[in-house]
Amino acid sequence: MSRERLVVIGNGMAGIKCIEEVIKLAPQKYQITVFGNEPHPNYNRILLSKVLQGDSSIESIVINDWSWYEERGIRLYTNETVTQINTESQFVKTVSGIRTDYDCLIIATGSSAFIPPIAGVHKQGVISFRNINDCQTMMAYAKKYKKAAVIGGGLLGLEAARGLLNLGMETDVIHNAPYLMNRQLDRMSADLLRKELEDQGMRFWLSKETESITGLNRAKGIRFTNGNTLEADLIVISVGIRPNIELAKKSGIDINRAIVVDDYMRTSKPNIYAVGECAEHRGVAYGLVAPLYEQGKVLASMLCGESPAPYKGSVPYAQLKVSGVEVFSAGDIQPDQADTAVQIYDGIRGTYKKVTMKDGVVRGAILFGDASEGTQLLNLVKNQAPISQLAANTSSSGSHAKEELAANMPDRETVCACNAVSKGAIMCAVLEEGMQTTDEVRDCTKASSSCGGCRPMVDAIVQYALTHGKAGQSAAAEPICGCTETSHESLKAAIASSSPIATVDLMARLGWKRPLGCTICQAAIHYYAGLYHKQTFADDNESLVLSSTNQLEMKIHFESRDPISQLYNSRSVGAELQALSHNLQFPSVVRTAVASSLHQAAGVLVHDIGITGAPAGWEIYAGGHSEHPVKQGQLIGIVDSDTIAVSLSLAILQLYREKAEYGEAIWKWVEREGIVEIREMVLDPEYRLELVERAEASVMLHKNDERQGEEICGNC
Repeated sequence: MSRERLVVIGNGMAGIKCIEEVIKLAPQKYQITVFGNEPHPNYNRILLSKVLQGDSSIESIVINDWSWYEERGIRLYTNETVTQINTESQFVKTVSGIRTDYDCLIIATGSSAFIPPIAGVHKQGVISFRNINDCQTMMAYAKKYKKAAVIGGGLLGLEAARGLLNLGMETDVIHNAPYLMNRQLDRMSADLLRKELEDQGMRFWLSKETESITGLNRAKGIRFTNGNTLEADLIVISVGIRPNIELAKKSGIDINRAIVVDDYMRTSKPNIYAVGECAEHRGVAYGLVAPLYEQGKVLASMLCGESPAPYKGSVPYAQLKVSGVEVFSAGDIQPDQADTAVQIYDGIRGTYKKVTMKDGVVRGAILFGDASEGTQLLNLVKNQAPISQLAANTSSSGSHAKEELAANMPDRETVCACNAVSKGAIMCAVLEEGMQTTDEVRDCTKASSSCGGCRPMVDAIVQYALTHGKAGQSAAAEPICGCTETSHESLKAAIASSSPIATVDLMARLGWKRPLGCTICQAAIHYYAGLYHKQTFADDNESLVLSSTNQLEMKIHFESRDPISQLYNSRSVGAELQALSHNLQFPSVVRTAVASSLHQAAGVLVHDIGITGAPAGWEIYAGGHSEHPVKQGQLIGIVDSDTIAVSLSLAILQLYREKAEYGEAIWKWVEREGIVEIREMVLDPEYRLELVERAEASVMLHKNDERQGEEICGNC
């Protein structure tokens, strides 16, 4: 069968992240062509400031080198600018005349530096800071000149200024607001930041407007609107970004500030999608890496025929990447957006923390001096957690704060928001894979490989794992079987972070004692591969993996003699839950009982999932077991409608699919995970909806696979 033609305009982080996900999900589905207007393969633009500051080399920030494209059969055109999209005949054309047809087209053209209308701004010696070429230009200027000025006191402007200082240049920063990073910080944290950077050698001109760039043929300085001047041989413009939308606009694609997309990254034209900084979703165009990656995953699932949960937007957050300075900001932090919930300044340690709230939930956070709590606070903001949860997330001060955070953080909590890497995956990389440094963990799991903001927390978890060993693991780490020393958690992490490969290759990589394994570990690999990649790892030459038959068994009981039973339709609830979970695979067989009342002889309390009508509403139980050892199900929650009863039950089943070990019965999982922890997750409305959507997407994918199988069989 011929592959569909997928063309990507843009070789940056958003577009290539989408391609990585496509290859994971359906490596044989597309013939992929990528156009990039730079001469480099895909690199991490977020870490350019680290290159400028001397902490990284240009080679070290390359994400996918030339061989990556070649090994995956991707046709890459560098130094090529696409100038035409024919939306009717479905082809693109470059400035050099290359024409490529497409079945699906992704526009990932990113953004360019916004250049304000300042007189003389196009003179030699005035540059922006967006790509490798800008980096190299600044390095070259530093060898010849000594005075630099940066227009813009935001995140990128300060990172560029720190790099210029490292290059040996005297550096002034001009900002039109009364304090630095005024969109991400409050006055107090901004003043602390300014003092720290002044101690490092920067000079600041605040509340200043630039009127013109002085000099005849090349830049010699800056003239402010009040008539004052400042000498400078190199001037860096960093006052914001502008989405690259000209190509889409002349192609007739709907645009606003950026290319307008829906919740599945679709543009106004058929078979054309947009992701990244050039895309506008629900009125917002994001310039941060985590939202771009989230968009890429949704689009990849769409392109591979799945039914992903829609992209609903992201919580903006920022972390300054300047050596020796820790600054974190997330969510709503301005006085007109939210009220102050917590504000702590420690003058001895030089740290500052502010958390905001609105309507009883956490809305934003600022950290200065110690950003180790950043990931946890970001999760509270994303989940709109009640303000009462702040106490449980407040770390102690002093040198042991990061270690305490690492120890108390649940294994399931996300540490690297850009790449969705949990604490458990980092712990497993150290304890099971043998990683010894943060860099090794980064290469293994991708944690901290994108924006780098989570690196302090990743480093703390790595050190905690090395110090405490397996005693620091909260999850059980027993080997899957006698064929290997690998635990279920390690196998999950390895499969989730890998592209689909042959089962024997995966076993070899993880050090299986028996190369072919046994039915126990084969079935576990098959289950986890289906969970994370929607396909098995086995290739055509292997007959190792047996299909899982662990599905839902439903028992429905209804009698009309009990007055309570008249209020509850157990048949309807049971049938709907059975339909929604049809063909879902589970770690173990799941036995479910639905009764209109506890007085019915349905054995609700000794089933894996028990649903029963009661005077207060539907009661949902989990973890019951009718055989030795007999276990009574524990109450998850009480709901007042059939619809919520079904969705809550389905959310519990999906959480069990994702969190349990293969072969682990629900009652064992409930005891290991903790009923309180499970309740908190499934009773959170937003998280429950995510679980239900993921379950429904898996069912829909299975139905699509069945249809394709029937079509192939019919063609035979």
